[in-house]
Order: sequence, then structure tokens, then C-alpha cells
Amino acid sequence: MKKFTKQEALDYHSSGRPGKIEVIPTKPNSTQYDLSLAYSPGVAEPCREIEKNPDDVYKYTAAGNLVAVISNGTAVLGIGDIGASASKPVMEGKGLLFKTFADVDVFDIEIDEKDPDKLVEHIKAIAPTFGGINLEDIKAPECFHVERRLKDELDIPVMHDDQHGTAIISGAGLLNALELGGKKIDKIKVVANGAGASAIACLRIYKALGVKPENIVMCDSKGVVRKDREKLSEQKKEFATKRDIHTLADAMKDADMFLGLSIGNVLSKDMVKSMASNPIIFAMANPDPEITWEDAHDARNDIMMATGRSDYPNQVNNVLGFPYIFRGALDVRATDINEEMKIAAVYALADLAKKSVPEEVNKAYNLKGITFSKDYIIPKPNDPRLITEVAPAVAKAAMESGVARTPIADWEEYAAELRRRAGLENKLVKQVYERAKQDPKRVVLSQADNYQVIRAALMAKEQQIAEPILVGNTTKIKQIAEEYHLDISKLTLIDNVCQGEEKRRDYFAKELFALRQRKGISYNAAHRMMTNCDYYGVMMLETGQADAFITGQQTKYGESLRPVIEVIGARESVNRVASMYIVLTKQGPLFLADVAVNREPNAQTLSDITVLAAEEIKKLGFEPNIAMLSYSNFGSVRGGSPAKVREAVKILHKDYPDLIVDGEMQANFALNPDLISKRYSFSKLVGRHINTLIFPNLSSGNIAYKLISGVSDAELIGPILLGTRKPAHVLQLESSINEIVRLISVAVVDAQFYQRGSKHHLL
Repeated sequence: MKKFTKQEALDYHSSGRPGKIEVIPTKPNSTQYDLSLAYSPGVAEPCREIEKNPDDVYKYTAAGNLVAVISNGTAVLGIGDIGASASKPVMEGKGLLFKTFADVDVFDIEIDEKDPDKLVEHIKAIAPTFGGINLEDIKAPECFHVERRLKDELDIPVMHDDQHGTAIISGAGLLNALELGGKKIDKIKVVANGAGASAIACLRIYKALGVKPENIVMCDSKGVVRKDREKLSEQKKEFATKRDIHTLADAMKDADMFLGLSIGNVLSKDMVKSMASNPIIFAMANPDPEITWEDAHDARNDIMMATGRSDYPNQVNNVLGFPYIFRGALDVRATDINEEMKIAAVYALADLAKKSVPEEVNKAYNLKGITFSKDYIIPKPNDPRLITEVAPAVAKAAMESGVARTPIADWEEYAAELRRRAGLENKLVKQVYERAKQDPKRVVLSQADNYQVIRAALMAKEQQIAEPILVGNTTKIKQIAEEYHLDISKLTLIDNVCQGEEKRRDYFAKELFALRQRKGISYNAAHRMMTNCDYYGVMMLETGQADAFITGQQTKYGESLRPVIEVIGARESVNRVASMYIVLTKQGPLFLADVAVNREPNAQTLSDITVLAAEEIKKLGFEPNIAMLSYSNFGSVRGGSPAKVREAVKILHKDYPDLIVDGEMQANFALNPDLISKRYSFSKLVGRHINTLIFPNLSSGNIAYKLISGVSDAELIGPILLGTRKPAHVLQLESSINEIVRLISVAVVDAQFYQRGSKHHLL
């Protein structure tokens, strides 16, 4: 499991805009005309239409894509009854997952009411706002009553995810485990330890899949749930057994499956040994399962196991289910999430695990050749196919079971719409991380006596992106690590001014003197420069003791860039360097160059910058469609900087005819393909999504990216240094942890290409 400190968790939720979600307008709202349409008097027209036809609420409002995540805070995570307000971070988190994985909008609603009937009335009163309701963290047995009443009394999808999410995911795992073990579901014996909402929902769905009720034994804190026990709840009575057994150990003898939704370390090795052949163990207590992965496999080697943890195979993670179940239900305007829809989700997940796994999934988990096996019976949460497999299955089941109000006619178009909804905002980050993990490289992080740099190095190490080497004041690095409780024992630390580094300082000084002796640097000056962590770190790269170099966290950009230029310099074929930022947008990444190096480039330099940017974009797995920006459109202004840009475009068209680039053009045209098609049908960019913007000078590029970062929540990667002889990058002063980690991953990918000889050198 990835480690984080208490303070980091608090900072994550409190930094910037507090919380994790916000409401964003989807219509123009900048003019008085816009506002008159959005509100009074224009808003009256859709109100009248909805009054005449209530179903038009889905046509004129966001209700059709809006889910309420509702809790009263009585059973929050493993913490318990902490109250409505304290449950809000969890509900916001659920909203974030809904939006991230399935583009479902969420209002989280925390209701301070423990009486189940009053809670139902509150929820019913606000239901007209929503297209669906996700109940969360409501304690048993009240949760059963609340969900049942709402399903009976409302005509929108309602699901208590604590019950059904775990049931659906584990049901898929059960089907696949049985297939691998050569067993029939109607023959197996199931033992459940735990009698809460999740356990009961799991057993109910297992029955629906074919497990016979007489083959189920439920255990709770008092032992086996037997029919002769007094004061059983209605839910426990459903699974009470007549068998003369009283303990978990008794129940486990010859059992085919153990379902754990209780507490850690209650299942012993001896109990596992007493199970039938090819046993299935789903130990899902979190964070400590009922038996550890290691102990279970030490007991016997024929088991198939799943847990609730991400650091072992077969994680039963509810995010595999609820976003896509609601997505499918909303898209057909289902009146319910019924058993048919849940079973459809089970089979969709089970089938997906048996399909060939995309390489991007292998890379995401640093694995090779994931295939259907006892260590892969449940799909991975990052599998991009989940939305196009589960949501359509749920939608079809809704249609076939008669609860869909707007059936889907074109399934191919629906799949395309789902892919669009999934968005591309994180595709680049995932792709770069995946590539980095395939062959991690040694990355020197200079100016490393800084919390953000240390934390980023730990994250890169934990995620197996890189082998970080921290260069700086190691005493201060250790003090920071101790202050923030960071385990840096597996990181390489180098203090370039300590006594133990004399030999390497001497060696680097000689090498730097040899490199720069005809450029005004004496040996003594070179030796003094080795007390500067940037020069020392960049010499590690130059002499092959590292594969990439990053600096800049604590000094101005130009000051940090100087050692890179003086020691590494530009590739001979280029004879210049440039820089590029990546803006992560919902439409995909937007690449901006040059933003930090070349102040007033001439036409040839602009051409070189463009080609360098194109090379890097191809390395990152994208095809560049490039707009050369100016304040003119294709000759509409003569002379001045537009003429320089026009000349650069001519050079590019002549020397790189296969490169998709055009201009000069204004930024609004570059970002609106319809404008280009309408006004400039001759352009090479017609019909293409422009993803690369080349600015006519440093001032415009630098201002543009800083405006974007200042007025929007778009995430940025960079600045990425282009054209250097070896992989080196310079951070902006005081970059965030995520920004540093992302640049580390880019540096690793650059190093991979450098070591094998880049196939994307155009210059």
C-alpha cells in the first residue's frame, strides 16, 4: 500500500479550494444576455415545459446525469458512527470517483438523521433533483429498511453500494474462481464470517448466481448463526443453518469458499488446511484481512484468494462497479437498479477478466502478460474497458427487465459516447507512468534538501517509476525526513560537499575542465563548481553515473538552467534547446512551446522548436497536430512577428512535409476546429484536433501557460526541456510534489529513448 502521512492526507483535502469536488457551469454565462437565459426571465420557458411534461426535466436540466451520494454517517468506513458532517470527506471522495471513472455528476448530501423512516422521508423529499441515489455508510440493519423503502417508493435508481458493490465484484471473482477450480456453483459449500450489510448482500447475490441456501453457513461474533438462536434479525434468519455446528472452525471443514467481511486475523492456517480442494478465500476485512495472503498460501498452494487490498492480486474494489452501474442505469433512465442489472454487472466483470488484457493495463501495474489465472480473477480498476463493458451490460439488462424508459438503439454509438465520457485528461500521465515503469532509470534530483523533492522521490521509488538519487545537504534531508516521518532508507543520498566525496569531486572537476577549458573555465573554477549541487548532479549524468537529471526546485529557472546548458548542452544536430509545458484538459493534453528558454526566436529557431516539440510529443505516445500562433491569420497582417511565423511555417512545410503543422493563426482559431474549417479550408489542420501550440516568442508562451494555471484548475506537466544532448530538465521554482513526480516520469521516458537511440529524432 502506498504510504502517506496524516498531514499529507489533511493537506490534500484542505489545500487550495477545500474539499475534492465543485460545481462548474456548462453554459455560457459571461454576458447579460447569457444570464438572462440562464436565469430570469429565460429560465421560465423550460420551467413551463417541465410543468407540462415532468419527464422534460431530463431534457432541460442536469438531473439525468446527477446522482446523490447520501449518508447519515452511522457506519463510515471502519471508523463507525461518526456523524453526518464527519462523513462528508468520504462522500466527496465517492463523488470524485463517480466523475473520474464514469463522468457521473454528484451532489454529496449528509443528513443528520438516524431514524430510518425519517431518513427515508428526507431523501424522498429531495429525490426530484436527481437521476439516481447512491446510499453510503448507513449502518445495518437500518440500511436494508432505508434502501427497500426508497426502491419501492421512488422511480429512479437507488443502490446502497456498501451492500451491492462488494457483492457484485466478489460475485464476478467467485464465478471465475469456480471455473479455474473446476467446480459447479450449485455444489459448493460457502462459509461467511460477518453478518453485516455487505456479507448479507454477497450471500444473496451468490444465491442468485446458483449457490444453494442449504450450503451456506454464516458466522458472526457469537459463532455460527443457527436457527435455534434467539433474537435473530430478519436478515440473519435468512441464512441461519440447522446443522449442528457452532464455531468458525467447525464450519470451515470441507468448505469450498470462505467469505470474510469481518475483522482481521480470525481465519487460521489450520482452518484453511481443513477446506476442500482448490478452496476460494475472499478475505476482505480492511486494512487487515481475516488471514494474510502469506499465511493463506503458506497453509496450502491450491487456494484462490482475493482481498480488499491493492497490494495483492484480486482486489475486491467497489470502484469496479458503482460508477458503471449508475452510468448504464442513467443512460436508459432506469426506474430501478434491479437484480437483473446487478447480475449483468457480475457477468460483465467476470467475462472481462477472461479477455486479453491491454498492454496499458500490464504497464500500469508493472506486470507482464496478465492473463486469466488464480492471480487474476477480477479486472484491474485502471482497465479502460470497464466503462464500455459494464455500463452497456447494465443498460441492456434494464431494457430487458422492463425498467428502462429511454432504450438505446445504436450500441456502437453508445460505446463511442462512453469512451468520450471517460475522457483523456489522465491518459498521458498514465501512459508516461506505464512506460517509465517498464524500465526505471537513475534520476538525479538536485537541490534535494526540500520536502517536496524528497516526497516526490519516495513516490517515484514506491511506484517503481525511477531510482532517485538525491543530491544536496544530506543532514538537512534527514532532518526533513525525520520531521515528516518519511522512510528514506531505500533512497540514495549524496552530499556533494562532504568529505567522502573528495575523489568524485576531483574526477568531476577534471572532466568539467576538459569539457569547458576552451570556454573560459579554469581547473580551479571547475573544482569550485563541484560544491554546487547542480553542477555536481549534472556531472553525474555527463559521466554515466545517472541516466537523467532534474533540478530547479529552490532557485530561479535561468540560474538552474545554466549548469545544464554549460555541461550537457544541445544535441549537435539541433544546436539549441527549448522548453514545453503540457496542459492536461478534458479534451486531451495540450502542448505549449517555447515557454521558458528562447526569448525572441527567428524563423529558423521557431522551426527547430516546433520539431523538438514534435519529437517529444511522439515519445510520449501522441501525434502532434501543430498550430503556429500569432496575432494574424494566414497573412491577414503583413510584416512584424507574423512574417517570422509565416517563414517558419514555410521552412517546416519544405523540410518536414509529413509534419502536421500550419499557421500563422490566432489562438482562438487554433482551439476551434470549426472556425478553421469554415474560414481556411485550405489548411493542413482542417478536420484535426490541434494539440500543439507554438508561440512566437518567450513572452507570449510564458504568459499563456501562467494564465492557464492561474485562472483554471488544469494540471500542468513541465517545463520539459527539449533538445538537450542527454536527458535533463529544470523545474519551476517551488514545484508541487505531483509536478515533480510527473517530470521524473518524463525524464525516465527520455532516458529510455536516449539509451536505445530515439526513433523520433526529426532534426
